[in-house]
Amino acid sequence: MTSGRRVLVQAPATVANLGPGFDTLGLALDLANEVELVLLEEGPAMEVPPAHVILTGEGEEELPRDGTNRVVQAANRLWQRVRGRSPRLQVRCTNRIPLQSGLGSSAAAAVAGLVGAHRLLGEPLNPEELLHLAWELEGHGDNAAPALAGGLTVVLPQRQMVRLDPPDLDVAVALPHQRWSTQASRGVLPQEVSRADAVFNLASLAGLVACLASGQWAHLRAAMADRLHQPYRLPRIPGAQEAMAAGLEAGAWGTALAGAGPAVVALTPPGAGEAVAQAMAQAFAAAGQPAQALACRPAAQGALGREG
Repeated sequence: MTSGRRVLVQAPATVANLGPGFDTLGLALDLANEVELVLLEEGPAMEVPPAHVILTGEGEEELPRDGTNRVVQAANRLWQRVRGRSPRLQVRCTNRIPLQSGLGSSAAAAVAGLVGAHRLLGEPLNPEELLHLAWELEGHGDNAAPALAGGLTVVLPQRQMVRLDPPDLDVAVALPHQRWSTQASRGVLPQEVSRADAVFNLASLAGLVACLASGQWAHLRAAMADRLHQPYRLPRIPGAQEAMAAGLEAGAWGTALAGAGPAVVALTPPGAGEAVAQAMAQAFAAAGQPAQALACRPAAQGALGREG
């Protein structure tokens, strides 16, 4: 293995759930982290050499700069599987995805490490094997799958995915200045739901996938309705319900929490994303929560590594 080899990876932000697709549906966005991995040397078998991590952008003051960094952990996991040892890496991360926002920053880091190491190793695994590793690192696949494959993905219980081309629309995002971890957000969810709520979500999810695949935007508002997680999470995010209502009033086709939140997203006609994002951010601010407005597009390309 030649030392000094360099790989550049772009790993996209992702929005999971989109309302009713709890732990099932994910969409890649054109907001991406950039990661550079430089192979310095391979360590001895069963030894994890130290890593040197350079961070700029989101999380640069708080993310680890050693072997506990998520990018490095993911690269080591793949390297151990393929070669039974770990590499000594220099890693440079330019982070644009806000942390603990609902936009898949953790999945992007894990996928960047996997894809970068995979490229350095000559790409010995198939896409399903990469997805399984990303799923293991992330704990669930609804962010990992679109980060790897791009587009709109549906993840199946057998750790498989179905990918659809991204729809032609804008994704407006309003992100309040609040941290809200996925682990904490899962703690507010009930252990059991009624049959009526389960059937409601099945109908919504089927309708949502059909709308996104066919372009029948008029039904998106109803198709993004949810009873499994949003009713329990939204009250704990001040201004979120008001922001979603403001997005609809500003012309969005449908609105939802971004993953577990605290960000909210709106699917809008092309070109309307900026205005809708601003309207949602203003609604957050009116509720006492300053918020950042982002206008994105779905990304057809998932994490991509190239030697540089």
